[in-house]
Amino acid sequence: MTQPSSESQSAPPAAPPAAPSVARGPSVFPGGPGLFRLDPGTAHLNHGSFGAVPVPVQEVQARLLDEAHADPDAFFTAAAERIAAARGRIAVHLGAEPDGIAFISNATEGANLALDAIPLADGDEILVTDHGYGTVVAAAARRAPVTTVSLDPRLPDEDAVREAVLAGVTARTKVAVLDHISSPTARLIATPALLADLAARGITTVVDGAHAPGMLADPLAGGADFWFGNLHKWGYAPLGSAILAVGPRHRGRVRALVPSWEDAHGFPRSVEYRATADYTGWLAAPEGLDLLERLDAAKVRAHNTALAAHGAALLAEIPGLTPLPYTEGLAMRALRLPPGCADTREGARALREELAARSRVRVLIWPWPGGGGIRVCGQIYNRPEEYERLAAALPAYVG
Repeated sequence: MTQPSSESQSAPPAAPPAAPSVARGPSVFPGGPGLFRLDPGTAHLNHGSFGAVPVPVQEVQARLLDEAHADPDAFFTAAAERIAAARGRIAVHLGAEPDGIAFISNATEGANLALDAIPLADGDEILVTDHGYGTVVAAAARRAPVTTVSLDPRLPDEDAVREAVLAGVTARTKVAVLDHISSPTARLIATPALLADLAARGITTVVDGAHAPGMLADPLAGGADFWFGNLHKWGYAPLGSAILAVGPRHRGRVRALVPSWEDAHGFPRSVEYRATADYTGWLAAPEGLDLLERLDAAKVRAHNTALAAHGAALLAEIPGLTPLPYTEGLAMRALRLPPGCADTREGARALREELAARSRVRVLIWPWPGGGGIRVCGQIYNRPEEYERLAAALPAYVG
C-alpha cells in the first residue's frame, strides 16, 4: 500500500473538489437512514461484508430473546416447530420448497454441509475459482484435490466468465463450487446457462449465494444442486441467518455437522436443531424480507444499484483507478487499484483500516497480484456525499 506523505501523517489530506463530470447521486431513500442504528459519523459503504440489521427487525429479535429468558422450557420445547414456520415464510420469499431449504448460520457452514453430502471417489476433483470465498474454497480442498480456474477481473461479460469456467473442467471434475455473485469483484458467475452446461457434463454444482437473497429478485434461478446464501446481508435479517437449499435427489444425504435429538427427522429439521442455541435470529429473519417487500423491493434494489454506480463513477475519476466490468442490477461495484497498491492481503488490510481510522469510511479493499481492488456498496442508509468523502480521501493513498 502506498502510504500518505509525511505531511499527511499529521493532518488529514485536503479534500479535492468532486469531479464535475460526475452527476450528483440519487436522493436519499425516504426513511432509509432512520431504519438503522449505524454510527452517523462513519460512511458505511461495505454493506456486502456484514450487512446491517434494521431497527424493526432488531426489536422483533429482542422480544423473542425476552420470551426465551422468561420461560426457557416453553421456548425450547416449541423451537423446532417455530423454526419450521419461519422457514416456510422464507421459502415464499425465495421461491423455494419449505422442505428443500434449511436455516444455517452462514455460507461456510452451507459449503461444508453440501460437500459432505456429495459422494467422492479417489481421483475426483473439485473445480473452484480464484474469486471464491476463502473458507468455502478451504472446505472444498479438505474433501478432494481442487482445480482453480483463474478469472481475470477484466473479463467483459457473463459469457466470457462462463467460457473460462468450462475451459477448466476436466475428466476428473466431479463438483464445481462457484460464487453466485463474486464477493470482491461483484460479478455474476453461476448463471443459469453455466449451471446447465455443468449439469449436462454430469458435474454436481454447489453455489455460494452469500450476496443473493434480497439483492436478486430470483436468487435460486438456475437450479443448482446445492445453494446457500446469507439472509443477514441484503435480506435485512439478524446476523448468523442463512439458508441452504438442496435439490430433491440430494436431500437424503445431508447430515448435520453435529448430531442432535432431531436427527431422525432428516433434512431440514436435523440440520436446524442445535439444542440450547439462540434461535431468535432465525425466527426474526422473515421480518427482514417482509420489511424489504414493504419498502418495495424493486425500488430498494434500483436505489442501491444507482448508489453503487454513483460511487464507482466518482472513484473512476481518481488517476490510477480502473473500473471493472459489472453485472447490471447489483448493488456493488469494483475497481482495480494501481500496481503496488493492496496487492497483498496485508497491504489490503492496512489500506482498509487506514481509511476507517483517518477518514471514517468503511469499504472493502481486496488483494490481487499486480494491484488490489476496492468495492463499494449501496444501501438505503447511504447518502451520495458519503461516496464523495471516500473519493476525496483515497487519492492520498493510491497516488
